[in-house]
Amino acid sequence: MTAWREPDAIDQGDFEPEDVFEAGLRNHHVSSTAYPVAHESTWRPYRVPREAMEEATVSAFRSLRELGLYAHIPFCETQCSFCECSVTRRSEHSGVALYMDALLRELSLYQEAIDLPSKTIAGFDIGGGTPSFVPAEEIERLVTAVRETMTFREDADISIETTPRIAALEPSKLRAYRASGIDRVSMGIQVIEPALLKVLNREANGIETHRAAVDNIRDAGFRRLNLDLMYGFKDQSLDGWRPTVRHAIDLDPEYITLYRMRYKLTRISHQAPAVTLERVRPMERLAKAMLLDAGYFATSGKTTFSRIPGDVGTSSYLARRVREGLPYLGLGLGAQSFTDTTIAYNDGAASKSLPPYMRSVETGGLPIQDLYDLPAVQMMGKMCSVSFYFGEIHRPSFEEKFGMTLEEACPRAVEFVLREGLMELVDDSDALRLTALGCDFKNGVHALFYAPSIQRYLLSRDPERAEDFERHRRSARRLAEEEPVPA
Repeated sequence: MTAWREPDAIDQGDFEPEDVFEAGLRNHHVSSTAYPVAHESTWRPYRVPREAMEEATVSAFRSLRELGLYAHIPFCETQCSFCECSVTRRSEHSGVALYMDALLRELSLYQEAIDLPSKTIAGFDIGGGTPSFVPAEEIERLVTAVRETMTFREDADISIETTPRIAALEPSKLRAYRASGIDRVSMGIQVIEPALLKVLNREANGIETHRAAVDNIRDAGFRRLNLDLMYGFKDQSLDGWRPTVRHAIDLDPEYITLYRMRYKLTRISHQAPAVTLERVRPMERLAKAMLLDAGYFATSGKTTFSRIPGDVGTSSYLARRVREGLPYLGLGLGAQSFTDTTIAYNDGAASKSLPPYMRSVETGGLPIQDLYDLPAVQMMGKMCSVSFYFGEIHRPSFEEKFGMTLEEACPRAVEFVLREGLMELVDDSDALRLTALGCDFKNGVHALFYAPSIQRYLLSRDPERAEDFERHRRSARRLAEEEPVPA
């Protein structure tokens, strides 16, 4: 049985489910699958001192025999207004080759520190940014290094992200990816409205590139293609959203994933208060109805729709994370790593700048900016939050991970969602699943399974204060730089 640390006093509260549910709905822009919320305060008691981070990392990974792997490539041609994950400074683009060298160096550091060759990889995602921005030979070099370091499960896959423009203009990259053993491509269409594309700084990825991009992906031999769509923007209308969904269906991908816009730490975070639940709910309902009618399937609350029977639609890395809370190692600038007891963020997570990450790797240290040694109640909150990507919490996986049932761990939350018809027990998958009603109120449902410190934060937060997003960005950066955070 895993030995977790004792929770701090801030995580020893018990709030009325009705109040927490309402707080989640009020704060629907932050009460989501992105966990935690306001970590610079809610997780501060659990932060490991910088000098002890490497030892804590080695200890947390030592006993793991299976994990997922994620590599972050933070470069893009331009930074979309909704993105918080990329580096678009032209002065840093010249350092792509050096960054890829550092990524491989980080892999070798972990190979030695936590004995990577003894571990089995359940899935490998290459994300960004836009990983297809870098030369194809750099991606091949990365995939080769990972294959030479770790053993892949028979059902493990490798997935990579691209943009329509790159897929349309550089088909040789796609052929190289397939030859290297990459199985799955995820392409971000997001929206097709010209005016909204301009607002989002995505004009180069308009509808004119999409058919050529898909044809090139198919010609390269890929039979697993996901298209990402986004809704919930301030300048988006229901009439404008419908053609985006229709267009994605007509491109005939195996999977389509719906993402609601998350404003935290983006350049348009100030727009969040203008986007209400009353605006986003019809968009979600419309997209789901269109996808189901077109032969795509997803259980209630699931964000990825698949037209392949028995295929959940996501990469194996994400599927195992969501269903089982599988630990994973994140490589690259700002990447997150997750074990049974810890969550860590690499250097550059706060600044989105390369130098801190590069300096750490060059000096031979694991490039960790923040590491948190968390109690079980926080790890439960993390697992439940991520589970809502599939719209349900897999009860056997929860019990195996924590040594108690979901009902024992969260009795009042489970009783509340069942009584109110927000979730239901599903026998065939042994899951607690969102109902159609629960999908409309999922931001409140998410909050019910958060740790007490985060529930307390939501109960006290004023959702009308858009400046909270920028305040948290500044606080996180100060914390990363070992500066005291003002009370």
